[in-house]
Amino acid sequence: MKPALLVLLATVSASRANPSPESLQRAAEYSATHRGTALLVMKAGKVIFEDYHDGGSRSTATKIYSGTKGFWNFAALAAQEDGLLDLDEKACASLPEWAGDSKKSRLTLRELLNFSAGLNEAYSLHNDGWTDRAAFALKQPVLGTPGGTFIYGPTGLQVFHEVLRRKLASRGETPTHYLERRVLRPLGLGRQRYLADEAGAPLLASGFVMSPSQWAKMGRALLTDGAPVLRDSLDEALRGSAANPMFGLGFWNNRLAGSGACEVDPEEMLHLKWQRQSWRNTCLCDAAPRDLVASVGSGGQRLYAIPSMSLIVVRQGALTKFSDGAFLRTLLRE
Repeated sequence: MKPALLVLLATVSASRANPSPESLQRAAEYSATHRGTALLVMKAGKVIFEDYHDGGSRSTATKIYSGTKGFWNFAALAAQEDGLLDLDEKACASLPEWAGDSKKSRLTLRELLNFSAGLNEAYSLHNDGWTDRAAFALKQPVLGTPGGTFIYGPTGLQVFHEVLRRKLASRGETPTHYLERRVLRPLGLGRQRYLADEAGAPLLASGFVMSPSQWAKMGRALLTDGAPVLRDSLDEALRGSAANPMFGLGFWNNRLAGSGACEVDPEEMLHLKWQRQSWRNTCLCDAAPRDLVASVGSGGQRLYAIPSMSLIVVRQGALTKFSDGAFLRTLLRE
């Protein structure tokens, strides 16, 4: 186990009891009443509870929407380990077309990935039929303060893909092949649904379709500080930013729980215009451990990992309103 993980575990309740059978059943009922189709709970690598509805099963694949982001951010961390890039380098070092822009020339790769670059969200990038998503993403304006404004959307990820594409070109490898080689295969996963444009570039913000058992493989990596994909600490992906302390590189954290933080539902907050969103001193669930990590997909698609409990929870369902706080309090009530 990596030193950084040991330090983190020392700050949380590592001896916390397992969810009780009653709390697991209540959590399943909450999920089902919110159009949940699958709930899979694993402890120390073993399934301790599962509940399925409307044709769902442990192996039924479902769109995970923004859960896709976490896999591409693992690729970014792997690329840093491999010496391909530094997350704190300026994007314009690979994008000379940005060098003359007073705002874009300041943006780092980390800011693109944690959505603190201030770039216009351009949700239209999610649509099908694009000839070249990168060309459109590169032209998007900086609307907020670089490094200080959280604007959630696909633009930053598509710009990052273009940076990675250019860096990998001399090696004769594409970002998709790199993702498969460095992230998916080590996790025991195969090719995914990439929603590529006519230029062959995938949509990084969404697209993957996974069963609960497949998505849980990412959960295991979150429990083991990124292994077997990453050698260095996963803290890079979890620590958050000044613009949004609870969002790192593709994953949401609960680090401010128990410190007077305000509990928010990410999906509900993200429905507001970015100017009206408030992420200061926030957490997912005040009653959950501080080391909880979440991958959040639209309409209640969730992957939770709690290292201090060796716990993985995958929840999937039809698109509907879903509260992380309510679900987690129910699940973890002793």
